[in-house]
Amino acid sequence: MFIKDWKKDICSIPNLLSLLRLVLIPVYVTIYLNARSATDYYLAAGILAVSCLTDMIDGKIARHFNMITSLGKVLDPLADKLTQFTLILCLALKVKNTLLWYLIGLFVMKEGFQLIAGSLRLRKGIMLKGALLSGKICTTILFVSLILMVMMPDMPLKTINIITIIDAVFLLIAFVHYVVAYYCMDSKFQAVED
Repeated sequence: MFIKDWKKDICSIPNLLSLLRLVLIPVYVTIYLNARSATDYYLAAGILAVSCLTDMIDGKIARHFNMITSLGKVLDPLADKLTQFTLILCLALKVKNTLLWYLIGLFVMKEGFQLIAGSLRLRKGIMLKGALLSGKICTTILFVSLILMVMMPDMPLKTINIITIIDAVFLLIAFVHYVVAYYCMDSKFQAVED
């Protein structure tokens, strides 16, 4: 089975950090959607910054201390994607008349493709060795730009839309790279460990 030792694996530090990121999502949503003052917005951005920091740390800890687990390979990207989706959705709900809804559509298409293509590969007993560089760059740019939007609720609509277009370009590049990887780059895959 793919995640056979999940009870043991869940207690590893990297996996606990990924779980923390998942727990922070509803906390962020509650604070951001109810924000009325600059302090509220800074607190919401601070929660996102903690989430990003734990994302960077958990991978380093897992690799350095040989704590890489099958559960972590699922939990880490799940926490990333749910956090990113929630962040974009909350911004789109709160900031009217932006291009953020188009960004959500592109995000859902990319992640939907990866989920379906990854599941098909997993059924064949193989999976990606890890996130592609374009995906890592995209994730970093998304988090930085979207956290800035959270911190600056009075940002002009034109600036928000320009940032959203830049985010969409990086998201599209990562999407295309993943399509190419799944269909043309067998060297990016490894056998699933039993």
